[in-house]
Amino acid sequence: MNNLVIAICMGLIYWFTRLRLGYTFSSILFQPVSVGLAVGLLYGDVSKGMMIGTAVQSVYLGVTSTPGGNVPSDPALASCVAIPIALQTGMDPKLAVALAVPFGVLGIFLDQIRRTTNSFWVHMADKYAEDANTQGIMRCAFLYPALMGFLLRFPLVFVATYYGESVVQRFLSIMPGWLLHSFEIVGGILPALGFAITIMVIGKKHLIPFFILGYFGVKYLNIDVMAAAIFGACFALLFTYLNAQRKAQEG
Repeated sequence: MNNLVIAICMGLIYWFTRLRLGYTFSSILFQPVSVGLAVGLLYGDVSKGMMIGTAVQSVYLGVTSTPGGNVPSDPALASCVAIPIALQTGMDPKLAVALAVPFGVLGIFLDQIRRTTNSFWVHMADKYAEDANTQGIMRCAFLYPALMGFLLRFPLVFVATYYGESVVQRFLSIMPGWLLHSFEIVGGILPALGFAITIMVIGKKHLIPFFILGYFGVKYLNIDVMAAAIFGACFALLFTYLNAQRKAQEG
């Protein structure tokens, strides 16, 4: 597919994933795995797109909104920039992870600008409310923030995707082998950070053994991922049931 078309599609994907069209729906869309699927379909290589998306996703496993809706990183921008460039250049997934993280941090600054501009629409909506102008309130609530989000988000991803391949190719060609290997090592370590954050998010010490059991079951016992998911669901249901039974007996 033409690089211009892909750049436009990636800009639109990033804008659409951050529209917040229902929190559950948008939370699924801006995950790197979902972006990897979309990019893989665009490039006709779904398996490679999903591989890179999964590698990036592992870094953001425990990322969740803090009080007030703020997040420490933007996985959508990280994946919308890193995954297309990685597919274009044939980049190793570990190196793609190292490329994704800085863009994830940059996405937070974009979100802060969006939140600042949203205050203008709130004041404008107050004026419309005084006049009982419901249409004006609806525009301030949905249309204007969406257009501003497009102006903030589309150009960055479009430029990064359209020019990113040539820039990254030149950068990789002049980069010493030892430095490239260092980035790959960093990219391999970052998923471990994602798992560590997940353990912290779980927050309950008595649940951590289940997390470790699942990891080592897949890693060393060669259990299929789907089988591990089914066993995990059964363990979770059994644990919940036994815990409820114990509380009922104590009560």
